This record gives sequence, C-alpha cells and structure tokens, in this order.
Amino acid sequence: MSYTFKPGEMYRMPTHFGPATGPRRGHNGRKFDGINSPKSVSLRVSFLSNASQLENLLPPGFSLHGEPIVTVSETNMTEIEWLAGRGYSVLGVTIPAKFSGEKDTAVGPFLTVLWENLADPIITGREELGFSKIYCELPDIRVVGDAAGTQASWLGFNFLDMEVTNLKPRTEPVAPAKVDGQLHYKYMPRTGEWGTADTQYAVITPAEGSNAVVHEDLVGDGAISWNPARWEDLPTFYQVVNAFADLEVKEILGGGLTRSTGGKDLSDQHILY
Repeated sequence: MSYTFKPGEMYRMPTHFGPATGPRRGHNGRKFDGINSPKSVSLRVSFLSNASQLENLLPPGFSLHGEPIVTVSETNMTEIEWLAGRGYSVLGVTIPAKFSGEKDTAVGPFLTVLWENLADPIITGREELGFSKIYCELPDIRVVGDAAGTQASWLGFNFLDMEVTNLKPRTEPVAPAKVDGQLHYKYMPRTGEWGTADTQYAVITPAEGSNAVVHEDLVGDGAISWNPARWEDLPTFYQVVNAFADLEVKEILGGGLTRSTGGKDLSDQHILY
C-alpha cells in the first residue's frame, strides 16, 4: 500500500519519508521565532548604474523604481536554529523595482540572484519561497581595523571581490525605506517539456515581521570588482557574473558593515497576482 500525503504538512522531495524539516518546520513540527537566531554579519556595497541595463534584468510585470542603484551584499550567519546551531553565508544582488500585476502592486528591492554556500537553504529557498538561489563558495567576511572585505568563487574561479574601507559608526539616522518587501520571481521548468515553465510568478518577502536587532552599523567607502568568466570557468552561471561585470558603474555610493541578531522564518512569503 502506498503512502498518503498528510493535509497541511510541508513536503519536499524525497516525499517518501514523511513531512520535511527545514526553516519553517523543525523537529516534531516546531517553529522557529528568530528572536535569538541567527547571529549575522553583513557587508554591502552600492553603486549607481545604467537604468536601461537594469531594466533588462527584470522579469515580466516588473519595472525599475527610482534611481538605478545596485546593491551587493554578503551575510555570514551563525547559530542558526533550524540547522541545529550551524551556519552558512549568502551573497545577493538587488535593484529597486515595482511589480504591477492584475491584482497586486508592490515596491521593493528585487533580488536578481542569491548565492549560498550550503545546499539545504538553497533547496528550501528555491522550492518553498521562490528565491533565485544558486551555489558558490563564500568565505567569512574579513575585518581588519577599519576595513572589511570578501570574495566569491566557484571551484577555484574567483568571480567577485568586494571591500569597504574607512569604516566608522553611522552618525545620521536612516529614514525607513518605503518598500513593501523584497521582490522575487519564481520559475520552475516543466519536466519533459523543455523550455516550458511548470510554475512562474512574482513573490514577495514582506518587509514587516522580522525580529532582527542591529547591534552595530558602520559605513565606509566601497569598492567592488566582478571578474568576467568564460563558460569553462563557470559552466552554469557565467552569464550571471558577466551581466554584472558589464553593468556601468557611474558612481560608487559607499558601503557598510552591520552586525545583528534575529530574523524571521519567511513563512509570510506569498505570491503576487
């Protein structure tokens, strides 16, 4: 006799062993409140780019919203509850966008890609949330005196160098961003019907609801360099890196480093119609 799916339970492949555990479902179905976890260190650099180039990176239903500013950020996370105290790192690239659907309208940073250095969050984030996640190697952010830096690579090929120097505490308060949340575009191919989508739609991570508390907020001078790649260097995402390497950098707008505790399990992620 074959198994049956339990209504209301979360499943991922392989489904044959029962409901899956992960960020939104722990052992015995427990939830994670994100009050004391994770511990995070984030490094970011922003630059003013070319509006036409950024518009070419937006999927159907999206348009550039505001100045053409690209933000690249890496976050090292530790003491993650859903990983039983372990950690991982992420590297994301966002641009300001607006989604205009048949029913919904939303404004916020559009996540073009999110590299991560662990399979578990990549799988859960792609399948359950619709994040555009792929793998790369991400060492911990280096902090020496008033400078911090990082790199990103894949099997020995370094494709990004990022640094922030002259770090100092932020003296001017930051006005709350007028955004609805972080925007994404979920796409899953249909098996056997190559070139056809099984699922494709816009999704949003609402801005509210996070338990994150910032303990340190430093700002400084940013520098960033994308290293153009051949297919031989990055067989599955050379085109991603090259798209960023080709972006016009009109002005580096600075960078920063933050340390924080807490977050949310992203169970409020939902489709935009």
